[in-house]
Amino acid sequence: MHLRLPPRLASTTLGALFLGIISLPATAEDKSSWNLFNPTPSDQMRGMVTDRPDTTEAPYTVPAGHFQLEMSFFDYSRDLSPDRTSSIRNQAWIYGQMNFKAGLSHDVDLQIMFDTYTQGRSTTDEVTDKLSGFSDVTLRLKMNVWGNDEGITALAIMPYVKIPTGTRLSNNEWEGGLIVPLSVTLSDRVSLGLMTEIDLVSDANTGGYDLEWLHSATIGVSLTERLGMYVELVGVAGASTDFRALLDGGLTFSVTDNLMFDAGVRIGLNRAAEDIGVFSGMSFRY
Repeated sequence: MHLRLPPRLASTTLGALFLGIISLPATAEDKSSWNLFNPTPSDQMRGMVTDRPDTTEAPYTVPAGHFQLEMSFFDYSRDLSPDRTSSIRNQAWIYGQMNFKAGLSHDVDLQIMFDTYTQGRSTTDEVTDKLSGFSDVTLRLKMNVWGNDEGITALAIMPYVKIPTGTRLSNNEWEGGLIVPLSVTLSDRVSLGLMTEIDLVSDANTGGYDLEWLHSATIGVSLTERLGMYVELVGVAGASTDFRALLDGGLTFSVTDNLMFDAGVRIGLNRAAEDIGVFSGMSFRY
């Protein structure tokens, strides 16, 4: 992962599932008039939906004029050498993965993402290399195409760009891509999230850029009014990297309609993927 450690621990339909709110009925009020400076009235806001803790993003946006902070307390990952024949071991801790969102209009929000502090360690035999610091910054624009307020399905498109910060963890390259998340309500308690993502990533070996394709599917289940769980499969394929497959799952607990805590685990399904990861965080809307 060259310290591009899981930048997105997203929750696609999870907010809707775990809070028990998939959509709110349409009103006669002109929603197009709501914006960053003319906020959505509190009694007209849809239920909070988050882009964490799983990888699959949500097609639902933050209500116009409101803000949402999604952050991890910690994210730990460990990975041994792919061939398991050497003593290479990579470990990393991320503290304070941040995704700050602002509702620009009824169907569009802006997201600013970064890792506050990452500490990585690579060990080979008796030699240990350490790297730590602040990450690059990612800007994303989520535009809901349909289903933001009602319907069985919802879809969004999310172009993004990664801005190099020049820190020790930065590869000093601009990168970007397009994310397309889809949510399908299967029942009152179960929902399916699907996502495809195309990334343009820097190739340090050639000095150019390669395409990567990420695809994921997640099933979320509302266990109670406040407690939910999810199970997810993620695959990443690249022109210059081996295919990586991961299985992850976790729990969320909604304290209020605007505050949710989460925790989960990631497990690599093949040798190219990281071996294991554990994480915990929270989401808050105001």
